[in-house]
Amino acid sequence: MKLLFDTDILLDIALQRREFFEDSARVLEWAEAAPGQAAVAWHSLSNLAYLVRPDARPFLRELLQFVEVAPTSTEDARHALALLFNDFEDALQVAAAQSFGASFIITRNLTHYRRSPIPALSPKQFVERFIETSD
Repeated sequence: MKLLFDTDILLDIALQRREFFEDSARVLEWAEAAPGQAAVAWHSLSNLAYLVRPDARPFLRELLQFVEVAPTSTEDARHALALLFNDFEDALQVAAAQSFGASFIITRNLTHYRRSPIPALSPKQFVERFIETSD
């Protein structure tokens, strides 16, 4: 099973958002135990670097030890433009997930991905469905 992490999940960890941290951390722990099975979109890295000040580099270095960057191309960007999404950034996430062969997009913004060809799960849903059943 492959996952693509939306930027909000990374922000939950990097900023230690109390309300969301635990479930997002468990999903990231799953990814660390399964190297190569989780990815982020290329643009998520710059979004994260911009939003995590003063320096997100230590967090990104650690993350990229076990999370891949989804391979994308001009054709993937064109595909994102053709998707019926209100938010182009979300369409880019879907295109990245498709190029990576993701089974799920992990996000807290489930309503943003209602039209996604790849199902979206919240970190809590992923933990309940795939982690707690294996504990």
